[in-house]
Amino acid sequence: MIKARLFAVAASFTAVLASPAGAVALNVNEDYKPQDEFALDPWIPIEIFGIDMSINKAVMYVVIAAVLSCITLIYVGRRMKMKPGRIQAAVEMYYGLIEGITKGNLSGKMVNRWFPFLATIFLFIWYSNMIGYIPLPTNTHEPFMLFGLEIPSLALYAATANISVPLVLTLVVVISYHFEGVRAKGPIRYMKGWVPAGVEGVAAVPIFFIEVISQFVRIVSLSVRLFANILAGHLLILFMGGGLVVLLNLALIGSLILGLVTGTLAVAFFIFEVGLVATLQAFIFTILSAIYLGGAVAEEH
Repeated sequence: MIKARLFAVAASFTAVLASPAGAVALNVNEDYKPQDEFALDPWIPIEIFGIDMSINKAVMYVVIAAVLSCITLIYVGRRMKMKPGRIQAAVEMYYGLIEGITKGNLSGKMVNRWFPFLATIFLFIWYSNMIGYIPLPTNTHEPFMLFGLEIPSLALYAATANISVPLVLTLVVVISYHFEGVRAKGPIRYMKGWVPAGVEGVAAVPIFFIEVISQFVRIVSLSVRLFANILAGHLLILFMGGGLVVLLNLALIGSLILGLVTGTLAVAFFIFEVGLVATLQAFIFTILSAIYLGGAVAEEH
């Protein structure tokens, strides 16, 4: 909530500065466009049947997160020891966390069936969030020359800061729990389960349609929650880490003073994002997925 308010204030402040009046009053650098940090320029253009399938930095971050997830689970799984090392101990703690989430919301065969899925989705989102705070050479708008080669400059970006990635993960979860509900109860009984027990007659009709709407709201809330938190965190770090100084285009003394203040805030935001938000958002997405899976097969919603 605090971060959302800070982001809203920063967005409002930026909108004022970007206005013609603000630009004249504060000598705003109109050439600086923070949104360019999130532009997805095609590195390898690919188009299949009119669909843009180009390789860009978002694809690179997704691949990195997927590879790290596979390496972590496969490497540790093949090297389990009676006396665990630090990596194995961390993975065992992670295993206990996902086991608690799974058994707390699912039962019977559902636990064994969906534990690997929940464990994978948590680790993938966590890696996606965490590597988003590691500066990588992905900024093709401001390259630099190194031994005659044009190298992209360092920048922060996260796959989960692109709405398409959380949306796809959400659709996988939604399709999965609807599939489990239909398989467990059959389509008719599953749809009837959307109306609470005891509600009958005409009153059941609006309640049913409200539940239909809530199913679509789940898609929005589950995907946008992850996307908005990661995007807001990156924007705050971007502005506080120097973007605001560039945007205001102040004189040397003013830039030094503002840079000192915003730089301190940038470090604080960075620690907050890495230490809490990245893991918390992976946890929330995973536990909500488990709740939806368990609710789909429960006798009463």
